[in-house]
Amino acid sequence: MMTLAEMAVDVLTTSDGREKTARSREHARRWFAAREAGTPIAIGEAAPPLRPARPPRPELLDPREVPKRKPGSPAGRIALLHAVAHIELNAVDLHWDIIARFSHVPFPIGFHDDWVRAADEESKHFNLMCDCLEELDSHYGALPAHAGMWRAAEDTAEDLLGRLAVVPMVLEARGLDVTPGMIAIFRKAGMESAVAALETIYAEEVGHVAYGSKWFNFLCGRRDLDPKEVFHDLVRTYFHGALKPPFNEEKRAEAGLPPDFYWPLTDEKSAK
Repeated sequence: MMTLAEMAVDVLTTSDGREKTARSREHARRWFAAREAGTPIAIGEAAPPLRPARPPRPELLDPREVPKRKPGSPAGRIALLHAVAHIELNAVDLHWDIIARFSHVPFPIGFHDDWVRAADEESKHFNLMCDCLEELDSHYGALPAHAGMWRAAEDTAEDLLGRLAVVPMVLEARGLDVTPGMIAIFRKAGMESAVAALETIYAEEVGHVAYGSKWFNFLCGRRDLDPKEVFHDLVRTYFHGALKPPFNEEKRAEAGLPPDFYWPLTDEKSAK
């Protein structure tokens, strides 16, 4: 039987998005079924690739080269769904990568439960976005995408606290800020399937940010560190640019992310 770390590498080395997420969901099902049966799967150790396998499409471009489209137009709405699909596929890999890359770090079993659950939900999110694209006669890979999505993972490949700070507590927290606006765009266009999919993503992403906050604070406590000071230092080290308001303070608080963590990291001009 595969260890959890080997399952993670299996997902990371699968290139096709639908196949990657099918494997992700099956591994999550097996993990939780074994836990419920009282025969837990071993964590194990494995060597994840520096970068996950990717399909030949979409073409990955520098963020500055990705075409801008108005979200109010049909083409713009397709582009927005495509961008979210790309984010969700990267999130699948990010959550399995934290399991494999840091499998040598001792944690309560809840750490692995949380990230397996998050990877499973991100897999569902990717497929929801693909279904929405296909309803519009498009598909994931039809448009170019952001090449910088994996940069945070590479930058924090040797720093678990840095990974937790930047991925769930900055990048995924940003999703809590912008998703309500996206939902409004699709609701105005009468695209109820996209609205339902984005509402599912919005509800479940709160948990992913919360997992990051919980385990970040756990590690800081284990090392007798001040979480707020460490968070500020790590974000300034690994996140390229200032955090930009407006912030969804209600959902961030629900996820265990207090304002004094992120407001001091804003650009002063954008905060005015």
